[in-house]
Amino acid sequence: MLRLKRLAVFCVFAICVVTALAFWARGQSGADARGVLLPPPRSEAKLEAPPAGLTTAVNVTRNADAEWLIQAAALTGIPARALRAYVGAAGAANHSAPGCGIGWNTVAAIGFVESAHGAYGGGSLSPAGQASGPIMGPSLDGNGFAAIADTDDGVLDGDARWDRAVGPMQFIPSTWELAGLDGNGDGEADPFNIDDAALSAAGYLCAHGRDLTAANGWVDAIYSYNQSDSYVDQVRHQATSYAEKTGTTG
Repeated sequence: MLRLKRLAVFCVFAICVVTALAFWARGQSGADARGVLLPPPRSEAKLEAPPAGLTTAVNVTRNADAEWLIQAAALTGIPARALRAYVGAAGAANHSAPGCGIGWNTVAAIGFVESAHGAYGGGSLSPAGQASGPIMGPSLDGNGFAAIADTDDGVLDGDARWDRAVGPMQFIPSTWELAGLDGNGDGEADPFNIDDAALSAAGYLCAHGRDLTAANGWVDAIYSYNQSDSYVDQVRHQATSYAEKTGTTG
């Protein structure tokens, strides 16, 4: 009888140890998953040729070639106006941070996940890149989301109690205050303008000397935008899809 009791205790102990090890291994796998995930292929756009005979002392960011833009928009389903902004944003970010190596397809993938390229809620982008309606995320009141009290007196998001993510790239007002850039040269950084929002997103991803051609650099950048493993997976899948449809740098 004593032997049976000892055997039962041993079995319970063994089950507990195995269960604990299983949970530990699972946790380690999750912790390492982001670190070993390879970045998506990087897609390059065909750019406009510079005017004949023009030489400048600075590296000027060029727009996407008009014919390439039409073809790539048809292949990917990205509105041409948004695609032009993504290409320009990636080019400008790489000029500012040559070691970043961000592809336009990564910027576009975030634009798709965040707002369907400004089409969230049935909206669209004007020829000037302005969202047709105020794209607002839910109140960050802690109910299913992080709790972030108002930081802008409701100026950007219309909510004086809680913050909301705004615009086609879904910036929280406090983040926009730090990262917002003027992408269209009108002298104002506007999160509801796709040129401004895309450039700000690309700059944010390239910050802190990140190398987005490296696995840890790309994953850390996307994770900094939204701290969710499923979000990283979704952006990577979409960026890969865009690259496969339009061609990659190899």
